[in-house]
Amino acid sequence: MIIDYDIHQLTPYINWDYFFYAWGMHNKPEAERQKLQKEAVAVLSDLEGRYKIHALFLLLDAHSEGDDIVVDNHDGTVRLPFLRQQEPDSECLCLADFIQPLTSNPSPLTSKIGLFATTVDMGMEKDFDNDAYQKMMVQLLADRLAEAAAECMHEAVRKTYWGYAPDENLTMQQLHVEQFQGIRPAVGYPSLPDTSFNFLLNEILDFHQIGIRLTESGAMKPHASVSGLMIAHPQARYFSLGTIGEDQLRDYARRRGLPVEVVRKYLSANL
Repeated sequence: MIIDYDIHQLTPYINWDYFFYAWGMHNKPEAERQKLQKEAVAVLSDLEGRYKIHALFLLLDAHSEGDDIVVDNHDGTVRLPFLRQQEPDSECLCLADFIQPLTSNPSPLTSKIGLFATTVDMGMEKDFDNDAYQKMMVQLLADRLAEAAAECMHEAVRKTYWGYAPDENLTMQQLHVEQFQGIRPAVGYPSLPDTSFNFLLNEILDFHQIGIRLTESGAMKPHASVSGLMIAHPQARYFSLGTIGEDQLRDYARRRGLPVEVVRKYLSANL
């Protein structure tokens, strides 16, 4: 499923706190932040009609096998390996814990998974090279719009496409602090730190459909792009993977079908 958004559709979903933080304005007086936001809204108005933001997602039947999630794609099954917390004081959580094993009585909440990516038109990152300030402003707004697209898309998934929360009625502030049921872990974030996981998502979603290409490390271009999972388990929660041991590194490399030293580069921050 592909959804193309106009800028005005996503403006209400922008989390301005992150925008201020990116500018180094999060601790500035409210009046200064309001002035910057007013300027940003004017830039968004100027960009309206020139650029779009794109979302791509699939909802697939899935089951867990150990620390893997096996998804039923139209071409057959695809195995998605994950990592588990290993530090002594952790809960030893893994994202696969929130998907049920194969069973004859599957739950609509825990036997399905959502995969997604969002991005902006590449022009938002290339068309302002002659004005350093404008380039920075548009880039930071593009980052916020890609995140806003993920927020808006996920809301539609919960209420309509997956439909497990049809009566959800949250304020924007509640959405931003993720008071909805389920989680939306993004690639590169604490519970899913391996950016090369994007290669697995790309095999299923075909990022090219919305203009995303991957670098050798799995980073996305345009930079203002987000990818990840949608999980509906009522007890699903975010966690930080933390430090993993050599044993798990080698097991994960085996499950990924990659050389250990290649995976070591991807997970250097967690070793």
